[in-house]
Amino acid sequence: MGGFEAFRDKMTGAKVREAAILAFERSYGKLVGQETGMLPEGSLNPAEELPQVGGAGGVFDPELLKQTVLIKLNGGLGTSMGLQKAKSLLPVKDGATFLDIIVKQILALREDTGAQVRCLLMNSFSTSEDTLSYLQKYAAQGLAGKEEVELLQNMVPKVDAGTLAPASWPANPDLEWCPPGHGDLYPALSGSGWLDKLLADGVKYAFVSNSDNLGAVLDAGLLSYFAESGVPFLMEVTRRTESDKKGGHLAVRDEDGQLVLREVAQCPEEDLGEFQNIDKHRFFNTNNLWLRLDALKLALEAGNGVLPLPMICNRKTVDPRDKASKEVFQLEAAMGSAIECFGGAAAVEVLRTRFAPVKTTGDLLALRSDAYELRQDGCMALVPERNGVPPVVELGGEYKLVDRLDGLGVPSLVEAKSLRIKGAWLIEEGAVIRGDVQLVNEGSNREVLAAGEYDNVEVVRGS
Repeated sequence: MGGFEAFRDKMTGAKVREAAILAFERSYGKLVGQETGMLPEGSLNPAEELPQVGGAGGVFDPELLKQTVLIKLNGGLGTSMGLQKAKSLLPVKDGATFLDIIVKQILALREDTGAQVRCLLMNSFSTSEDTLSYLQKYAAQGLAGKEEVELLQNMVPKVDAGTLAPASWPANPDLEWCPPGHGDLYPALSGSGWLDKLLADGVKYAFVSNSDNLGAVLDAGLLSYFAESGVPFLMEVTRRTESDKKGGHLAVRDEDGQLVLREVAQCPEEDLGEFQNIDKHRFFNTNNLWLRLDALKLALEAGNGVLPLPMICNRKTVDPRDKASKEVFQLEAAMGSAIECFGGAAAVEVLRTRFAPVKTTGDLLALRSDAYELRQDGCMALVPERNGVPPVVELGGEYKLVDRLDGLGVPSLVEAKSLRIKGAWLIEEGAVIRGDVQLVNEGSNREVLAAGEYDNVEVVRGS
């Protein structure tokens, strides 16, 4: 492809694997060809009723577990929460980090079933060192070495928006590169050799989810359903709510009846209203996916080493902290969009409890509260009294960063419907929130919420 040689040279020089180069070349060709990847509303139909499966535990078949690998996407730094290391190293409950909890789940499964359950972490070049260093505490369990647990995400060049050449930034050459999105799962599996190794070891099934989604545990019912269904690719979806209306939704392509995932970046501006119509497009992708590894191998061979994923083009600045720096395109792909790459791919509706990511400090405060419990099997779950409904926690800008959250305190939220906090507060141990409670500090000094019961009330201080 004319114009791609400079990218190939740059990627080869950085020892990027051939599978990733081929995938990037395909995306770059779409960019040069001015293919937008848009999915207009008129080309789609809503996804109708889906099977409701799993999410309720059950008894694992040890033979199926032997054929299964758990893959956790672990490339995020959590910069939106003020972190500069792998987000999965953030303490979540009783001092345990996301990674500790994931490892505990794996070890519990191994002990309970006798199956040597496998786990891979798809690290990015930003999280690999911190993650592998932290996992040394689990070396005796075979969950520490790079060759045991790491699936390294590729990196791709940023594209100069003006010239469509590789972006150059001599002040910090590291900023010339970016991650290619979690759609890189497929070239990473192939190019790293993990796909062939797993297949050679008799592993057929992969369950993939985000490391910050502690609701996405390996589920016996879903594993059995997936294995018995024979489908090559299965997406877990759940009902959209107002808080999910900007997230990708499941749809059916009109021309061929194929299930597709439409992200907001693929929606024409004039169709945004329909995109956000949660009564019409009712299901969103939880990013919990089940994959037949032998089917992936065949699909890659049929595509000359590349899955034909839709390209997502994000316009950024080469230095994300300098809005005056040159504009670039970051070419990405979504892992879930592979649903359209497999004939016979399917989706199932799961309980909302299987989608509990930590995207904000409010989410983290809820997990740290007594509304959730960390069970002996390593599963983080809502306590029974919550009846499967999590509390809504919304924190003001004062608590956007994790280090500020540590000085707030953790109230009891077992009986809370919602907690909204504005301004600086210190919540004393023994404060119990019930129903809908709002804390408003209109002053500049931190206010104290004393131990006691707060039931459907607005507490205003500092005025």
